[in-house]
Amino acid sequence: MLLATDSDSLAAEVDATLANDDTDVLRVRRGQDVLPVVKAKDPQLVLLDLQIGNMGGIAACLAIRQEEGAGRLEPRPVGLLLDRSVDVFLAQESRADGWLIKPIDSLRLRRLAKALQTGGSYHEGVEDRITV
Repeated sequence: MLLATDSDSLAAEVDATLANDDTDVLRVRRGQDVLPVVKAKDPQLVLLDLQIGNMGGIAACLAIRQEEGAGRLEPRPVGLLLDRSVDVFLAQESRADGWLIKPIDSLRLRRLAKALQTGGSYHEGVEDRITV
């Protein structure tokens, strides 16, 4: 799994919640590092913090989707970690598979990861929903 965030506390929470014997959490601190790492490491799930320096999660998600659409990258689930509920519109426009609104907690983070890894989606905001 790839996590893109410049927040040490968020990275620690994601690692403590999702890392285990079968799942490693690889972290990048800059949005512009997401696509090269996705191409090199082929993570099965990508989690993007909304605000990461000068290239945030929305732009990184759009870059992944563009590469997938061009056939240069295999499709994979992408989740966003949003700052507030009004960011849901941006998440929808980015074509993310799911998102959480911060502050996050381990239960919701596990739900997001499980839904995305099994081909479903998980959305919080206007109408919280999980689809499989």
